[in-house]
Amino acid sequence: MQSRRLLATQHGRGSWSRRQGASPATAQAEPAALSQRAQRILGTSGASPIQSGAFVPGIPDIARFPMRRWRTLYATLTVPQNALLLSYSSGGYGPLKREIADFLRRGRGIECALEQIIITDGTHHGLELCALALADHGDRVVMDSPCYWGARNVFQATGLGIEQCRWQPGSGHVDMSVIAPAPRLLYLTGARHYPLSVPVPIEDKRALVEHLSPDIVIEDDYEFLETGHRELLFSPDDGHSILAGSFSKLMFPGLRLGYLVVPRALSSAINKLRSEIFREGRMLDQAVLARFMADGDLDRWCRRINRDYLQRQHTLHDLLVDLPGVIDISLPAGTITLCVTLAGDIDDVRLSRYLLNHYRLVVKPLSPVCADDDSRRGLVLGIGMVEGETLERLGQQLAEGIRRFVEGR
Repeated sequence: MQSRRLLATQHGRGSWSRRQGASPATAQAEPAALSQRAQRILGTSGASPIQSGAFVPGIPDIARFPMRRWRTLYATLTVPQNALLLSYSSGGYGPLKREIADFLRRGRGIECALEQIIITDGTHHGLELCALALADHGDRVVMDSPCYWGARNVFQATGLGIEQCRWQPGSGHVDMSVIAPAPRLLYLTGARHYPLSVPVPIEDKRALVEHLSPDIVIEDDYEFLETGHRELLFSPDDGHSILAGSFSKLMFPGLRLGYLVVPRALSSAINKLRSEIFREGRMLDQAVLARFMADGDLDRWCRRINRDYLQRQHTLHDLLVDLPGVIDISLPAGTITLCVTLAGDIDDVRLSRYLLNHYRLVVKPLSPVCADDDSRRGLVLGIGMVEGETLERLGQQLAEGIRRFVEGR
């Protein structure tokens, strides 16, 4: 029977008959083709396969995060009496919503109702939910140039047509007239532009909104600074305004928890859609985060680490500011991102590869997230993973690598 391939056996699992006519997979079959959507995203992908290292953007200081305190809270809440925390959630964990509302009131001056808050599995998930709930395939979304590549990929994946409007610090949105009015969505980063890492005057945002008249404005409060709430357009009473936030850049990326603040009239439907498409869970993580916030641990951590980030940015700024080919560097702030603007004739994609191959330093080039008519070049740097003497040493290597590349062209 086995010789005729009618009987199959496997150690520990027994024997069973093989369907007649089935042939062993001896020949390598042609793989299934990726969708056109997937190919477009992979062709302009911005996520690095390396997600750790000195200057990787978007990673906070996970080495100094108070993980012992986090583990203690996790152990305290993981008890048989809290078995319901292991089940599906229904609209998110109520105490976490209350803490987020207090957090926004303290840090942003935003007064919103609890039913307006939707707990998400990070910002990308929140943006995907917005796209699915509020736009149809082929609808337009307008983004800044340069843009946040993660948001661009989400909108591409959900079938939206993406247009970019160039934003220039000090000049505002340039050439707004080339963008047709009335897009379905307008996506903006928060009080600070990402990836340029500079403040965005609220007047610039208002001018763009007045010109475009979008149906929905989404503001992504990517890097949270307590001093920046006056530069947000978002209003909880505006029926066309949504705020997206995440704890990944404040705490640690693996947490994958964020939130949306949506108009009251849409909150019930969007929450129901979330449950229908994605299901809801992570209740235990939400409960731990709620306790972490209620006990003041998150506020203490933010105050402490923002001071450290500011000092690190000063150090790196001073190491890079006088290099050949460097036009400008974003001013130091208590965030995890620094952006270096380069001369227009420098190939920032090649430079980033050079720094990886010769110095094992991971940085992100700016040009791939700029519109076709935006010729800016630069490097986006993260400072969350490096400090002290290590920052000095690796910062000097980064400066040496940029200098050698520019002078050796």
